[in-house]
Amino acid sequence: MQKIKSLMTRQGLRSPQESVNDLSPIESFRIPTKEVLRELHEEPTDPQAQQEIINSIEEVYFSSDSFDIVKYELERLPPVLSLQELEEYRDKLKQQQAAVSKKVADLILEKQPAYVEELERITSLQSGLQLAAVICTNGRRHLNVAKEGFTQTSLGLLANQRKRQLLIGLLKSLRTIKTLQRTDVRLSEMLEEEDYPGAIQLCLECQKAASTFKHYSCISELNSKLQDTLEQIEEQLDVALSKICKNFDINHYTKVQQAYRLLGKTQTAMDQLHMHFTQAIHNTVFQVVLGYVELCAGNTDTKFQKLQYKDLCTHITPDSYIPCLADLCKALWEVMLSYYRTMQWHENHDQDEAAVVSSDGNNVIGTEENSFDRNYVKKKLEHGLSRIWQDVQLKVKTYLLGTDLSNFKYDDFIFVLDVISRLMQVGEEFCGSKSEVLQESIRKQSVNYFKTYHRTRLEELRMFLENETWELCPVKSSFSILQLHEFKFLEQSRSPSVSPSKQPAAAVSSALTLFEQYCRAGNPFEIQADSKDEETEDVLASNGYESDEQEKSAYQEYDSDSDVPEELKRDYVDEQTGDAPIKSVSRETLRSRKRSDYNLNKVNAPILTNTTLNVIRLVGKYMQMMNILKPIAFDVIHFMSQLFDYYLYAVYTFFGRNDM
Repeated sequence: MQKIKSLMTRQGLRSPQESVNDLSPIESFRIPTKEVLRELHEEPTDPQAQQEIINSIEEVYFSSDSFDIVKYELERLPPVLSLQELEEYRDKLKQQQAAVSKKVADLILEKQPAYVEELERITSLQSGLQLAAVICTNGRRHLNVAKEGFTQTSLGLLANQRKRQLLIGLLKSLRTIKTLQRTDVRLSEMLEEEDYPGAIQLCLECQKAASTFKHYSCISELNSKLQDTLEQIEEQLDVALSKICKNFDINHYTKVQQAYRLLGKTQTAMDQLHMHFTQAIHNTVFQVVLGYVELCAGNTDTKFQKLQYKDLCTHITPDSYIPCLADLCKALWEVMLSYYRTMQWHENHDQDEAAVVSSDGNNVIGTEENSFDRNYVKKKLEHGLSRIWQDVQLKVKTYLLGTDLSNFKYDDFIFVLDVISRLMQVGEEFCGSKSEVLQESIRKQSVNYFKTYHRTRLEELRMFLENETWELCPVKSSFSILQLHEFKFLEQSRSPSVSPSKQPAAAVSSALTLFEQYCRAGNPFEIQADSKDEETEDVLASNGYESDEQEKSAYQEYDSDSDVPEELKRDYVDEQTGDAPIKSVSRETLRSRKRSDYNLNKVNAPILTNTTLNVIRLVGKYMQMMNILKPIAFDVIHFMSQLFDYYLYAVYTFFGRNDM
C-alpha cells in the first residue's frame, strides 16, 4: 500500500493509457498498444482456431517470467540453417504471438471497467488516509495537552495504588498457600479423632483451593501431597468400616457413611462392608478355635496357626468342645447382630432422608442419585443376609463334624443341641432360613450319638431290673414328672435351654425376636452356659433319706444316722440325768421309727420304684431329644417304645406270669 501511495504521489493519477506508456521496452513489446488491441479485437477470427494455436505453444514459454525466449530459440536452431524453414518457423511464431496478443487484448478490454473501479477505490482510500493522518495529528496534540495537565505525582499515586492492590492480592494468596501447607497437621489430628467426614471435607476444600493457585510452582507439590493424604484417609476409612463387623457403634458408623458419601463412594462402601463381614466371620471362628486348641495343647507351638480351619477343628478335645462351641456362637452372634444393626441404621436413615426430600424437592437430580444409592444399598443388604448366614452355617457345621460326640454325656450332648437349636432360631429370625446345613450336620451327629446312648441305657436298665428290690420309692405327695429335670423343657415357652425361672417376663419376650431382646446388651448364648448347671428340684420325701443322686436313691441302706440326735447314738443314756444307762437303741429300731413316720403320709404319694423313676427319667430325656431333633424324632420314639416294652416285659415276668 505504501508503494502504491508513493507511486501515486510521484506520478499522480493518470489514465490507463498513460500508465501503459511508462512500461519498459520489453513490457511494451509484450503488451500490445491500444490501437493494436483494437485492431486485433476488430479483426474477425475463429475462436476455436485461436484456441488451438494457443494450445500448440510449448509449455516452456509459460514456465516463469525470467525465461529467456531469445536464448531458447537460438539454441534450438539446427546446425545447418535453411531460409525457407526459418521463415516458416517465424510465421508460426508470429501466428502464436498474434493469438496470444488477441487473447490478452480481449482480457484487458474485459477487465478495464474493473480496473477503473479499483483505481477509483484507491483514490478514495488515499483521501481516507489523509483524513486519518489529520486525526492522528490532532490526537497527539491533545495527548500532549493532557500530559502537561496531569502532574507526575498524581500519576505516581495511581501507579502506587495499583501496585498496592496487586500486593494485597498476592499477600492473601500467600496466606492461603501457607494455610494449605499446614493442613496436613490438622488432617492428622482429625484422623486421630476419627472425624472422617471433617477430614475429607477439609481435604477436598484444600484441593479446590490448590487448583485456584495452580499457577504457583509450590502448589503442584502440595496438590500431589493432598492426593496422597486423601488416599490415606480412604485406607483408614476402610479399616474403620471393618470395625463395624464385630462391634457396631451408631456414631462411628454414621461418620463412616458420611465420609463415603462425601467421596461419592456409597456403593463401593457397601461392597467393602460385605467383604469385611465375610472376613470377620472367618477370622472370628479361626481365632476362637485356635485359642482353645493352643490352650489344650499347653505349648507355644505355632504349627496350629498354619492349619486350615477344618483341620484345626479336629484338634479340639472333648473337655473344651462345649466351651469352645459356646464362645464360637457368642462371637458369631456379635457379627450377625452388627449386621442386623447396620440394616436398622440404613432403614432409619432412609426414612429420615425421605422425610427431608418430601419437604424440599428442589434438587431433582440429586434426589434421583440418592434414591438410586438407597435402593442399591437396600438390595445389597437384603442379599447379604442369606450370604452371611450361609457362611455362619458352614463354619459351625465344620466345627460340629470335626469331633465325634458319641461318647459325650447326655447333659453335654443336650447342651450342644440346645446351642445349635438356639443358633438355628437366630438364623430363622436373621434371614428366614430353615438352616438345612445345620440340621443335616446335627442329624448326623445325633443319629450316631443316640444309637450309642440307647444301647448303653438298655444295659443300665437291665442292671437296674436285676438289682431291683421292688420297694416303694419315697417321694413327696405333690410329686409330678414336671418337677424332674428331664421334663423342664415342657414348661418353657421359648428355647429348651431357658428355664421358666430365668424367664420372668416370658409373655413379653415371646413377642420379641432375639435381636430385639439382645440388641443393646447381652448374648442369647450366655444363658446356655448358665442353664447347664441348673439343679433339679428335690422330689424325695422328708423321710430320712438324703441323697443327691438321681438314679441310686432306692439302693441306699437305712443305715444313715446323720439326722439321729447325739444322745440316741450313745450306748447308755439316763432319762433323768443323761448319764444312767437305760437300754441300747439299735439301728433296726431307728429304721422302724423312720418307716413308721413315712407310712403316715404314703397314702397320698404316688407308687413308684427306683427303676420306674429311672425309666421315667429316660423317657423325659428321649422326649427332650425328640423336641430338639425333630428330623430323627421317629427313630427316638421307636427306641423309647423299646425301652418301655423292655420295662413292661420285666414287670410282667416278675409279677404277672403264673408259673405253677
